[in-house]
Amino acid sequence: MHAVGVDLGGTKVQGVVVDRDGDRVGEARGRTPAAGGPAAVVAEIATVVKAAAKDAKVPARKLTGVGIGSPGVVDSATGEVSGAANLPGFDGTVPLGPLVADALGTEVRVGNDVSVATVAEHRLGAGRGFDDLLVVFAGSGVGGGLVLGGRLWTGTHGAAGEIGHMVVVEGGELCPCGRRGCMEAYAGRNAMERLARAAAAAGRPTELLAIQERQGRPRMTSGVFKTALDAGDPLAHELIERAVQALAAAIASAVNLVDVQAVLIGGGLGDKLGEPFVRRIETAMVPHLFLRPSPLRVLPGALGDYAGATGAALLVANGA
Repeated sequence: MHAVGVDLGGTKVQGVVVDRDGDRVGEARGRTPAAGGPAAVVAEIATVVKAAAKDAKVPARKLTGVGIGSPGVVDSATGEVSGAANLPGFDGTVPLGPLVADALGTEVRVGNDVSVATVAEHRLGAGRGFDDLLVVFAGSGVGGGLVLGGRLWTGTHGAAGEIGHMVVVEGGELCPCGRRGCMEAYAGRNAMERLARAAAAAGRPTELLAIQERQGRPRMTSGVFKTALDAGDPLAHELIERAVQALAAAIASAVNLVDVQAVLIGGGLGDKLGEPFVRRIETAMVPHLFLRPSPLRVLPGALGDYAGATGAALLVANGA
């Protein structure tokens, strides 16, 4: 039997079909609607699911169901999503699971996007073999997931792993969450773009905006930052160094608290910048770690852009 997983993000809807071993056998990708509310989002999810199943050459009757990894606060029992402000019309509570189930006529389960990606890396990716694991996804924002004792740890209120909102600079930069000094205010790509645009407007030389325009990107993607780094852009290097230092301080503090065996670093920045980025973070962590020399392993994620969709498929493939 096969399952479909959907990674629902602010800009993309990515779907994969996995077999019983978790191997990808089909995929499809669409764009998250910028308008049209939940109905438009559900329609795009349905389109991507059908396209992924067609790519896998799997008849609909052989699909065990559809799993969705969604931003926001997710009620896994009801399939409701709340506070996913980067999706059109999702500011309140949306019954995403039931809506998609009605559109596709199949079982649908919904989980938090970061949580399902964490499970995927633990079961199928670089986290295999570790019972205590911290996974950090650095992209447009910064999210995290914890595996403790071999199980995903979501906390009493479902908010465990919000490492992007650990304060690393008292009274520091304004974070998208409205507070100041959060790690995400330095290492989240949206915040980095805001700082880059402000610097450019103040007369700081940089190729970041020109690269974004040449690549036809609506935002400064991780690929834009990588191109600028490779070209030796001083502002890009400065912003990435700020991100590295903020990530290192927050990750080391989390490690001091929960004493995990390994840290995995993924997300858009982690995937695009790769091993050198991970090693820079590992080096910058050292002064902040309580245990030195540390037995901690710091590794890049193995599933890359597929972590979210693969983890979503596990929701229905084997009840993740």
